[in-house]
Order: sequence, then structure tokens, then C-alpha cells
Amino acid sequence: MAIIVEHDKRKHEILEKSLELFTREGYDDVTFQKIADACGITRTTLYIYFKNKKEIFTWSIKQMTGELEVKLMEILADKTLSAEECLRRIMYWIIDICEQNRPLFNVLLIYLINLQKTGVNAEERVNRRVIRIKHLLSMIIIQGQKRGEFRKLPVKTVNTMLYSLVESAIFEIAVINKSDVSEVKASIDLVIQGLVQ
Repeated sequence: MAIIVEHDKRKHEILEKSLELFTREGYDDVTFQKIADACGITRTTLYIYFKNKKEIFTWSIKQMTGELEVKLMEILADKTLSAEECLRRIMYWIIDICEQNRPLFNVLLIYLINLQKTGVNAEERVNRRVIRIKHLLSMIIIQGQKRGEFRKLPVKTVNTMLYSLVESAIFEIAVINKSDVSEVKASIDLVIQGLVQ
């Protein structure tokens, strides 16, 4: 059992250090050897955990989105919040995380563009990583409707509007390098206000 725990702990550390490296140097400039060096291990040892750089990058993103989901679940579990407060807090938190991880989104954008050039469906890859977040948003909307806090609007449509605001924030952060996302937060407030009975 201790060997499995140690293996998982080392894997987690590799992913964290790799994500820092990808963020600092960009996906294309990071090599398997650079990852091994950053982790203080040999390439041979790194191969025990991952087969290539792409797998490490993918797992790093998966680990980050997993941590994001844990925080979102904590907010969702707070029964003292109304559906409106819960939704606003979650949306603001997601936007703040995007803003704090600006360099990562720059790297991710380039990575996705390069994937698309090779014929890989980038949208499918992104959807795999965010489907749980979209599901959580739907849960809050449904919960708010059941409690009578939110108007009975199509859940999928509302979810699409909210998630589009997240995508808008990511675009503004990663593509046009905008440092102020207050307009996106104001748009979130407007959409949420439109939900409230």
C-alpha cells in the first residue's frame, strides 16, 4: 500500500512541476528531459510514470481541473448560500482562477491550435475537461428553479450562456491579454439577475 501511495505522491509532484514548467516556457519549448531535470529525476524514472510529454501535459491539465472541481463542490455544499449566491460565487471564482492562470491559458491556447492543425478535434478535448463544471452549473440552476429562486428557463440555454462568459474571459485573458475582467463579471451579474424570480 505504501508503494502505491508513494507512486501517486511522486506522480502528483511531477505533474505540478511540469505544469509550472509548461506555463513558464510554453508547451513547444519543454522537453521530456527538461521535465525530468525540473523534477530532479532521470528520464528513465520519468518513463515509469508517463510515456511522453503530451501525456504529462494532458494529466497536468486534468489534475488542475480536478482541483477546480473540488473547490466548486465545496461552494456547492455550502447550504447557507442561496442558489443565486452560489452561482455568482462559483462563476466569479472560475473567472478569478482564469485570471490567475493567465500564462497557462496562453500555453493551452497554442497547444489547442496545434492539435487542431494535426486534425485532432480540439473541441472534444476541451469538452472532456469541462463537462463536470458544466454539470455543476446545471445542478445549481436546477436547484434554484426547484426552490423557486430562479425562473423556469431552459437549463441548457442558461448553462450555455454562463459557460460562454467563461470562454469569453479566457479569450480576453489568453488572446488579447486583457488584465481587467470586470466586464465579464458584470455580464455574469446580468445573466444571474435575469434568472432571479
